[in-house]
Amino acid sequence: MALGQRKEKQGEMFIPTAQLAKGPGHPFYTKLNAVLADAGFDGFVEQLCAPHYKEGGRPSIPPGVYFRMLFIGYFEGIDSQRGIAWRCADSLGLRAFLGIEVTETTPVHASMTIIRQRLPETVFHEVFRFVLKLLDTQGLLRGKTLGIDATTLEANAAMKSIVRKDTGDDWKEYLRKLAKAEGIDNPTDDDLRRIDRGRPDKKVSNEEWKSPSDSDSRIARMKDGRTHMAYKVEHAVDLRTQTIVHAHVTTAERSDPETGTESLMLAQATLVACDSAVSVEEVVADKGYHDNRLLAQCADWQVRTYIPERKQKVRIWANKPEGHEKAFRGNRRRVRAAKGKRLNRWRSERCERTFAHVCETGGGRRSWLRGLVNVTKAYVLKCAGYNLGLLLRKKWGMSKPRNWEGAAQAYCLAIWSWILVMAVGATNGADVSMSPVTGLLVICAVAAVSGVIRELWTRVGKSRPFLTGC
Repeated sequence: MALGQRKEKQGEMFIPTAQLAKGPGHPFYTKLNAVLADAGFDGFVEQLCAPHYKEGGRPSIPPGVYFRMLFIGYFEGIDSQRGIAWRCADSLGLRAFLGIEVTETTPVHASMTIIRQRLPETVFHEVFRFVLKLLDTQGLLRGKTLGIDATTLEANAAMKSIVRKDTGDDWKEYLRKLAKAEGIDNPTDDDLRRIDRGRPDKKVSNEEWKSPSDSDSRIARMKDGRTHMAYKVEHAVDLRTQTIVHAHVTTAERSDPETGTESLMLAQATLVACDSAVSVEEVVADKGYHDNRLLAQCADWQVRTYIPERKQKVRIWANKPEGHEKAFRGNRRRVRAAKGKRLNRWRSERCERTFAHVCETGGGRRSWLRGLVNVTKAYVLKCAGYNLGLLLRKKWGMSKPRNWEGAAQAYCLAIWSWILVMAVGATNGADVSMSPVTGLLVICAVAAVSGVIRELWTRVGKSRPFLTGC
C-alpha cells in the first residue's frame, strides 16, 4: 500500500444532495427526539412563544430548535452560547437532532442571545414544567419528600472591578484616599500595597461594594474556598426519584433559612402548575437551614422537617414566639429517629448528585451571562436537561452521550489489559487460565479503576489547563 498524501482540492460548484455526508445520529439524541415528538414539545413551545413575536416578519429560529440547543449545552457540558453554536454547526449528529439539513446553516450565538432577550423568564419556567410533566406521567415524580440544598455559581464579573456604592471609586482610588488620610499625597504602588495589607477591615462587604458590570452578583465564598462574585442556586429535589422539582436562583448573600422557605413554596407551586396529584409532606436539609422561624413555618404548613440542629449550649424559649419550641422539639425527635437518619443520608447523596450533574458535568458552575434574570433562564433549562436525562436513564437505560464515550473507553482499556496479561503470562510459561466468570470480574474491575482514573484526570485537567493536552 502506497503512502497517501494530502492535496488541496478545488471545491465542486454543484453537489447532489445524495452525495452529502450524513451522520448516523447518536442513540441518545434519537430517543430524546422521539420522546419530545410524542409529547408534542415543538407545538407546545411554538404556541408558548408566539405572543412574543410579530406577525409577517422574517421567520426566526424555531423555538423547538432553540431550546434543543440549550439542552445540548447541558448534555455536552458546554457553558457558553458560542460553544453551543460551534458544536451544533460542527456535528452531523447534532444537526440531525435539531432537524437542520447539511445544506442549511445552524443558528449563531448572536441569534441565541436575541431570542433569550426576547423571551421572558416565565417561558423558560414553563418549558421546565413541561419536562416535569413528562416525568410525572412516567411515574418519576413523587414529591412527598423533598431535599433542599444550595450551592454557588461563579458570576461573569471580576473582583478587581468592584466599586464603592457610595462614591463609585474603584479599589485603587479607595486605597489612594486611605493613603491621603495618612498624609501621603502621592503614594506609590508599594505604599498602596502596604496600606492594603494594613487595613483594619480585612473583609469586603456587599453593603459597601458592588460590581459595575453585574449589579446582581454578590461577593461570596465559593465551594473551593475562593472569593468571587457569585450567585446562589437552590435545588428542591424529590429524594425518591432524584428529580429536580424546582431550581431557585437568587443573590449570593441571602441565608439558607431565608431562601429555604421560598424554595419550598415555589416547589409546591410547581407541582400544582404541573397538575400533579402529589404534595410536599416532608422536607430534608442540612444544618445550615436549621432556624426556628423556618421550622415553625413548616409546622404551620403541616410539613414535617428533618433538619439537623447546630450546636448550641443554652436555648432560651421565653423570648421566642409561641410554637417555636414545639416545632424545634418535633424536628429534633424526627432527626434522631432511624427514618430521619436515612433521609439525611439520601439528601447528602442525591441532592449533591444533582449539583454534580448540572454544575460540574453540565457546564453550569460558571455563568457567562450577566443579571439575575439571564442567569436564571440559562440555569433553569440546564435543570430541565437534567430531568430529561434522568427520564431516559430511568425508563430506557440510556445515559448521557458523554457517559457513553467514557464507558466505552474504560471497557476497551479493560479488555486490552486483560488480553495483555494473558499474553505476557503465556509468554513466561505461567498458568493464567481462568474461568469465564473470573475473567468477566477482572474486566469489570479494570474498567471501574480506569473510569475513576479518567474522571480524576479530567478534573485535574480542568484545574490545570496544561494537562489537557497530554
